[in-house]
Amino acid sequence: MPTDYIAKWLGEWSSEVNLASTALKTAIVIVMAVVLGCERSRNRHAAGLRTFIVLSIGSMFAGIADIYFIKNLGVNFSFMSAAVFIGISIITTNTIVYSSKNQIMGLTTSIGVWTMSIISAILGYGLYTAALIGFAALMIGLLAFSKLEYYIKNKSDHFEIHLELKTRGSLQEFITAAREFGLKIDNLELNPAYANSGLSVYTVRFTIIDKSLRKKRHSDIIEALSVLDCVYYMEKIG
Repeated sequence: MPTDYIAKWLGEWSSEVNLASTALKTAIVIVMAVVLGCERSRNRHAAGLRTFIVLSIGSMFAGIADIYFIKNLGVNFSFMSAAVFIGISIITTNTIVYSSKNQIMGLTTSIGVWTMSIISAILGYGLYTAALIGFAALMIGLLAFSKLEYYIKNKSDHFEIHLELKTRGSLQEFITAAREFGLKIDNLELNPAYANSGLSVYTVRFTIIDKSLRKKRHSDIIEALSVLDCVYYMEKIG
């Protein structure tokens, strides 16, 4: 008898490899992929609607194939799902890149792709309840906690900026001004992506050491530093 709550409610057919259960799983996985894909596309991430639909269907059918092989061919290892997970891990690793501002891009989407592939495979195995709970948790993590993460970052004593100076000789002027303002420079790296732009571009990591500054938002601190004559442009990273 099926042990999954939803599968038990639907009947034994839902846990077997047949046309009806395959159609149901396909419909569920497409709905989940559309919801997640729309969220990623709306935020202009590389992996969007079609990507999530295709990978989710592939992972789900890998789970179905493993169940069939285990029950009917005596295979004792879920090799189809393992192959899918390895392939997706390789692909997603290659999609994580550094932008011209030394900012990591694609990390959340890559992890979302990997997580969605696992959820889809679980659905393919016939674990409807676990798959739906996992998908709900994934969407809560992406949507509900984004504002909390933003709030926590803005309350931190540490932040990082992308800094463009008018000339390389202006760097010492900026460092002096930042220190006088109440900031400690933890790290400063020259950004080679702008080598031929005529600008001196850096990634700078700060720690707020002035107690009065800790009450201000990072955006207010950046705005105050932006008025320096040596600064061409600056913005927060992350």
